Amino acid sequence: MQSEIFKRINTGLLLLLLLVLMFISKTIYLFISLCVFTLSFIEFTKMAKLIFKQKYFKQFFVNCLFALYLFLFLLIFVISLNDIHLKIILFIILLICISSDIGGILFGKIFKGPKLTKISPNKTVSGSLGSFFLSILTSSILLGYIFNTDLINNIFLGFFISLSVQLGDLFFSFLKRKSLLKNTGNILPGHGGILDRIDGILLGIPIGLVYVLILVFTG
Repeated sequence: MQSEIFKRINTGLLLLLLLVLMFISKTIYLFISLCVFTLSFIEFTKMAKLIFKQKYFKQFFVNCLFALYLFLFLLIFVISLNDIHLKIILFIILLICISSDIGGILFGKIFKGPKLTKISPNKTVSGSLGSFFLSILTSSILLGYIFNTDLINNIFLGFFISLSVQLGDLFFSFLKRKSLLKNTGNILPGHGGILDRIDGILLGIPIGLVYVLILVFTG
């Protein structure tokens, strides 16, 4: 158990370093984005193959849908290359997504309690509440400090991002159960595959951006 925790800590520190480098360098930013989305697609196709055995049309269809979603996602990151404000917003939303994951793990391990759903047996109600709490706290601190935005909007942004992160996580947990996989891959020691790390983020970032755009155009 201890070695597993150390693996998670070391991999988490590596990911944090990559995040900082992405913010500093456009080349690293684009390279890592392309690598992440390419590896995510490969992991997804493996799951689809296990879920839709011998059903090649369904495999092709869901793979195309996921590829299109990833392409639109990557497009957002490419557009932000030359827009520092969009890049800052993206990184804030990403940090709120990460806070949701951390809150879920910490509160779930500390308080335990009843399970949240059968789809993902490790998730608890306390973990879900912890996800909301840490996301809202991070959103309130970062947005309030950087953009001096309204506290109520900061709270709602943190809530909706955490909700979408948790739903995205549960969706991919459902797919893993259907494909009889524990992890989507093993490229990240202690964390599994790329999709295991970004499953919630894939829904959290678009929802966060939509909410921010609504604030911009209605504010």
